[in-house]
Amino acid sequence: MVLLEKESGYEAWLRYKLLEEGAYAARVRDWTGVLAASAEGSEVLTAAVQELERGIGGMLGIRPVRATLENGTGRPHVELGAAGQSPLIDSILGDYPKLREDGYVIRAVADREGGHCIALAGSTERGVLYAAFHFLRLLQMETPLDSLEIVEDSANKLRMINQWDNMDGSIERGYAGGSIFYKDGDFAGNRGRITDYARLLASTGINAISINNVNVHQTETLLVTEAYLSRVAETAGLFRPYGIRIFLSVNFAAPIGAGGLSTADPLEENVRRWWADRTADIYRTIPDFGGFLVKADSEFQPGPFTYGRNHVDGANMLAEALQPHGGLLIWRCFVYDCLQDWRDRSTDRAKAAYEHYTPLDGQFHGNVILQIKNGPMDFQVREPVSPLFGGMSGTNLMLEVQITQEYTGHDKDLFYLAPQWKRTIDFDTHAKGPGSTVGNMVSGEAYGRPLGGYAAVSNIGEDCNWTGHPLAQSNLYGFGRLAWNPRLSAEEIAREWTALTFGNGERVMATVSGMLMRSGRIYENYTAPLGVGWMITPALHYGPSVDGYEYSKWGTYHFADRNGLGVDRTAATGTGYTRQYHSPHFEIYESLQNCPDELLLFFHHVPYTHVLQSGQTVIQHIYDTHFAGAEQVEELIAEWNGLQGLIDEDRHARVLDRLRLQTDNAVEWRDTVNTYFYRKSGIPDAQGRTLYG
Repeated sequence: MVLLEKESGYEAWLRYKLLEEGAYAARVRDWTGVLAASAEGSEVLTAAVQELERGIGGMLGIRPVRATLENGTGRPHVELGAAGQSPLIDSILGDYPKLREDGYVIRAVADREGGHCIALAGSTERGVLYAAFHFLRLLQMETPLDSLEIVEDSANKLRMINQWDNMDGSIERGYAGGSIFYKDGDFAGNRGRITDYARLLASTGINAISINNVNVHQTETLLVTEAYLSRVAETAGLFRPYGIRIFLSVNFAAPIGAGGLSTADPLEENVRRWWADRTADIYRTIPDFGGFLVKADSEFQPGPFTYGRNHVDGANMLAEALQPHGGLLIWRCFVYDCLQDWRDRSTDRAKAAYEHYTPLDGQFHGNVILQIKNGPMDFQVREPVSPLFGGMSGTNLMLEVQITQEYTGHDKDLFYLAPQWKRTIDFDTHAKGPGSTVGNMVSGEAYGRPLGGYAAVSNIGEDCNWTGHPLAQSNLYGFGRLAWNPRLSAEEIAREWTALTFGNGERVMATVSGMLMRSGRIYENYTAPLGVGWMITPALHYGPSVDGYEYSKWGTYHFADRNGLGVDRTAATGTGYTRQYHSPHFEIYESLQNCPDELLLFFHHVPYTHVLQSGQTVIQHIYDTHFAGAEQVEELIAEWNGLQGLIDEDRHARVLDRLRLQTDNAVEWRDTVNTYFYRKSGIPDAQGRTLYG
């Protein structure tokens, strides 16, 4: 058995391990011995060249020779450049006149001196950077080069990561250690680690990041002031070479907390002037600053409602401050009444965002983007797609998802999220008839909107392998790849990530990608059934507590009693939430017979003996899936153990530890949920398995 080199996981999918000597390595060495780029390139082009040097050096054990396009090379080479930097690059780009600003072409061609070269041609230098990372990905996966021709583009203007880091060094919903940005109320100064994070993000096409929590506390409120701007600028400088602009999450009440004003009323002239002055200061310090991210009037965060104003008033005030500088205002639509009475069945948290925002459609300024969570609730294991995507034709939109696994296992339990995100992206809202997918809505394509894209809550921390669970890196990678190219399948991404992270061996790729693809259903099996959600330990959000939130101020989620369970959200007899969907989804969700099983309890209250489309009763489905889920985790362990010797010992052991922890969690969920519903229903398991009465 070959003894594999110990790996910490720090390099993630940018490992650049030495290629096995043979025909492929020899051919690559022949093509990549020289890197030719413009001598006049910016720091982004420099970063692309440096990444190619790092990657080619790691995979081939050589240091490529640098050359300039102005002087020529006289031998096979990799030529990289943006429009206007070389005749060859311009010739290639001329074949693709509709290529967007981040687009690129990778092509094997004859150069101007009759030799052969790989051309990495970008519409902009950021496109060149993305081409360089893509080319290195091809080499890692041992893709033949001789007839290479790849054209890549992204319809999504913004591809963004939201950090939920606090300046005390903690991360809200962070499960992989503390912040890499902050410590003890100040910036942490870990420049090398932040640079490596920027590399990881850029390699998947990410071009924006907000560097602090959307729940903005007092210290973070001061980030927009002179007290911290120089440190914010230093952080921006670390991301800039990788084509990533930074944003700040801002406190809507900052004029009070940081400016000493008596009000934050968005229609007050002194408030508007304060924001305009602070924004101008930021752009003087950081000319390429991206803009602001705002959570307002939600979960006790301040907002325009305090002053009797609406969200157009609040968002447009900030947008006007940003507009002269080309900045963007991203406004989160996570707004609901969080002080609910469990006895009041007319209040429905799921309806809130649609009811708040659809009356305001078309009134937001052009540099405002509304950021909408994938579902109407809060990153649950299974929710319907938010109807708000189909309700806003005159406003720029973004899709928000959560990479960190707040309700999906905390980066302790395996849950590959790309299939969930794909269901959202591909969901057809029918807002303009068939083909009105969420992906088309948030790209701006559906209504010709100029801005939009994807945002995700990060799952990284200071743990050596970034994400705690080594396999949770697949979610960070998967988000970036989908934000760049939503047409990719979840399975393609899983195989690609596995190959880059653990190597090209077919047994490893098939096993790991198979585990990833089944992981979401397995977690769903042993947790909350049929779309009901929220049966989870309050505050912690890990482990079962069926009634944990059921009588709290945050909402009521399953309404289980001795007769049945589920939330009636129909127009006929319930909260009317189904009316927020266009046909045919309204009719499908409204109908007890046609509603998909996996969402039945989200839309309907039914008896335990109700027969699902699968032919099972609801109660038997609960028992069967929870027993199956716990068994399936044991199967994951067996599959992972089968890779011993094919994956380095350290990473193999780390994943095995997490899977064993998941086994305990699954058993606890199984017994807690099954016992709860056995006691409620009084109906035994048809298979006679142990239930605790």
